[in-house]
Amino acid sequence: MRTGAAAGHHGYYHEAVCFGSDEDLLAVALPFLTGGVDAGEPTVVALGSRHTELVRAALPPGLPVTYLTGASVYARPAGAIRAYRELLAGYHAGGAAQIRIIGAVPPEVLGVTWDWWARYESAVNHAYDEFPLWGMCAYDTRTTSAAVLADVRRTHPRTALPGGRHVPNRDYTDPIPYLGERRQPVPDPVQRTTPRADLLAPTAAEARRAVRDAGRGHLPYQEVEDLIVAVSEAVANAHRHGRGPIRVRLWCGADRIVVAVTDSGTGPKDPFAGLLPAGDGSHGGLGLWIAHQSCNHVALYRDPAGFTIRLTAGNPHHDLRPESAGPQ
Repeated sequence: MRTGAAAGHHGYYHEAVCFGSDEDLLAVALPFLTGGVDAGEPTVVALGSRHTELVRAALPPGLPVTYLTGASVYARPAGAIRAYRELLAGYHAGGAAQIRIIGAVPPEVLGVTWDWWARYESAVNHAYDEFPLWGMCAYDTRTTSAAVLADVRRTHPRTALPGGRHVPNRDYTDPIPYLGERRQPVPDPVQRTTPRADLLAPTAAEARRAVRDAGRGHLPYQEVEDLIVAVSEAVANAHRHGRGPIRVRLWCGADRIVVAVTDSGTGPKDPFAGLLPAGDGSHGGLGLWIAHQSCNHVALYRDPAGFTIRLTAGNPHHDLRPESAGPQ
């Protein structure tokens, strides 16, 4: 039998915790965690290091709470979904009637790479719904922009507040329409410069060669190899499921490589493409899932030119200053 606010709920009970002080975070987190332990439920903390230590110090010593390293769990959205599903499946197979997790994405992802984490927060309403999970996602309002907080309200059905209140978010949007919306990613400044490579209708092998040539001596070997895999999958999907002409552009920044693969089609029909495997890879789902686990940022977007998948290896957390005076 499920306990607490999620009693009687089936599937994923997904809440946001938007806090403006350490005291506000503890006022929600402590009763949530101690209540889980008292009920004999698996109880997990996956916050950043500072907030983890804050919570750990405030809890009674020796409390059987599992602590995960938030930065490793939330390295990439598709990887986070895969890791959490494995964790949840293990607890559920062990007979857990409810699992409690409070976590937080790293602060650096709340900037230019927030678009794929917003997709994550929406997609997990579906991805975790087969498990008896009560999950809280913590967002510090002192360091989180109004735009991100608006997405938080749209991707979390509820917000947990100090004093034991659990209020519905009126702006909550079901994942299917939310993930189907057209949203443009933040432009990378290197895209304002002349591409290192600009290929029209390339084969996957030609695209791989361009990435390998650009990456030689520029980024660590494994990051380049991962990008090669992702670009190859994206080009193969464009030929298989998209519509010509297909164009591949590649830019090199000081600490990253950015590749945009564009075709004139409409992109995948599956709103969860990239974040969840799509079985046989129909509509590009499996290739995009591979790409989402091979790169440090993946952006999917549609514009008058068609559908683009933008892949970044290296450091995606750029600022918006142009890196040179090159053309747009």
